[in-house]
Amino acid sequence: MKKFLALILALVMSLSLVACGGSKTEEKPAEEKPAETEQPAEEAGADFSVAMITDYGDITDQSFNQTTYEACKAYCDANGVEFSYFKPAGDSTAERVAMVESAVDEGYTVVVMPGYAFGETITQVADEYPDITFIALDVGEGDLGDYTLPGNVYCAVYQEELCGYMAGYAAVKLGYAHLGFLGGMAVPAVVRYGYGFVQGADAAAAETGTAVTVEYAYGNQFYGDADITAYMDNWYQNLGVEVVFACGGGIYSSAAEAAAKVDGKVIGVDVDQAGIIDGGYGEGMTVTSAMKGLAPTVEHMLSEVAAGNWGSYGGKIETLGLVSGDDPEANYVQIPMSSTQWGDGFSQDDYKALVKDMFDGKITVSNDISAMPGVAITVNEYGNIK
Repeated sequence: MKKFLALILALVMSLSLVACGGSKTEEKPAEEKPAETEQPAEEAGADFSVAMITDYGDITDQSFNQTTYEACKAYCDANGVEFSYFKPAGDSTAERVAMVESAVDEGYTVVVMPGYAFGETITQVADEYPDITFIALDVGEGDLGDYTLPGNVYCAVYQEELCGYMAGYAAVKLGYAHLGFLGGMAVPAVVRYGYGFVQGADAAAAETGTAVTVEYAYGNQFYGDADITAYMDNWYQNLGVEVVFACGGGIYSSAAEAAAKVDGKVIGVDVDQAGIIDGGYGEGMTVTSAMKGLAPTVEHMLSEVAAGNWGSYGGKIETLGLVSGDDPEANYVQIPMSSTQWGDGFSQDDYKALVKDMFDGKITVSNDISAMPGVAITVNEYGNIK
């Protein structure tokens, strides 16, 4: 009987040990599951926060800074992303770097920087903050020197010569023969606008048989003042200029002030400036605007950060221009369909045909900024006003 009980006890203990062993074997895969690789929040498509740093302007400049600010804010508001902007105390790299440092200290993980002036800033902060994502607009190789972009920086530049061409072509087709180009500072983006404008005016002049003259100068700053307004007064009142392409942020104010005195016209830049120019200086003053897709770029890049697709963009400088020959409004460079003063000489259909020919390569526009392009029209170059 004792032997029988001993056998039963041994059998129970054996089954108990097997059960315990089975339990450990089932849990083993969970214990050996590899740990998830830690990634920056923006790389993994998780939560992130956005800071925008203004350049020498502010978010009410009706141009580069304001457009970028509004695009950042619109995206962040719509998607529940924390957002703020930082304005440097002055126009220097040190002050821009200080604002980047402030944004990082406050916990922002994506920093948006509009304008070529951020080139040197990038070289000082990108390696210092490898976990921060930097999105720079209008910063190209020339602004970065020999600096090689690390994987946490993306730069977008634009084919301004194309929308400049569109604006110059439209102006001549709409009947204007004496044009002016008032650039801000002679930085690559502004020069591309100007040289494209001249090429477009030249092409339209050849088609229409019009004798066209372009007065060409730079204000050497991105805002209007009394001196530049006086210079524009001379263009409009004494030289007989009919329309000025005011290409340099807030410098449009001087062109518009002078134009208002003689019922002259203005062409806006970067964004559709008809609202601010017409509203502030005279209804119907803005013939068109040469625009580049700042807002679409911001929206697209923040969406890509959110989706965890940063790897496709980091470390790159991307040139944005025409992406559609059929839908002009889909392009990163264009003139506005809604506010351009279309006429018999240049209609919306004519514009669509122009864009189609540019997209298909039937019309080519030089982006060489080493010298004024060779054209048949008269171009009077004055250099810097100030």
